[in-house]
Amino acid sequence: MRDRRRSILTAMERARATWTDERLDDLSRRIDAGFNRVEGDLRELRSEMSTRFDALHTLSIQLTGGMLIAVIATLVSVVVTRA
Repeated sequence: MRDRRRSILTAMERARATWTDERLDDLSRRIDAGFNRVEGDLRELRSEMSTRFDALHTLSIQLTGGMLIAVIATLVSVVVTRA
């Protein structure tokens, strides 16, 4: 058990020695840049989706209006032909 702990500590010390502050700072900058890129992509996607949903909303209003006019025209023609 003691040898196992010692080997784990030795491995951790070796890993810490290879991860210098400069490497950690570089990793931090790369991670920040990646998050900034993803954030920009999400903003762009939100904008595109908003535009598409606005177009879909407009189309649904137009279709509903068209169907309403067709139903009214059908009702009027039925009433007129029965009179």
